[in-house]
Amino acid sequence: MSGCQSGHLENLIEAVNRRFPLALSLSKGVYRLITVMAFYAYILKCSDHSFYTGHTDNLEQRVAQHQSGIFTGYTYKRRPVELVWSENFPTRYEALEAEKRIKGWTRAKKQALIDGDWDLLCALARNRSDR
Repeated sequence: MSGCQSGHLENLIEAVNRRFPLALSLSKGVYRLITVMAFYAYILKCSDHSFYTGHTDNLEQRVAQHQSGIFTGYTYKRRPVELVWSENFPTRYEALEAEKRIKGWTRAKKQALIDGDWDLLCALARNRSDR
């Protein structure tokens, strides 16, 4: 391989595979597109402007389930809902851990995550009283 050791390239591809649901795979020097299982943590904004945080392995289906009222829990009386943030994870455990962590955050911290305001999110994270 020109300019790149085979092991280094395989490690790079492995890292990409862990991060993205569609990724390149190297098999006997041939690249191919593969599908890997992805899990998601997500935040819905409800009609009363509250946030609901969850995790799933099928984001589109789960949002549709919340929207249709299949779930009689928190979002049922707060429809319609809007998907305002999601992140994919390589394992269900990591998605669940992200859900639990985000559920412990204040509204301001969740809003900073949704807005992609990393400076504010970091500032809020440094404030121990603001979980």
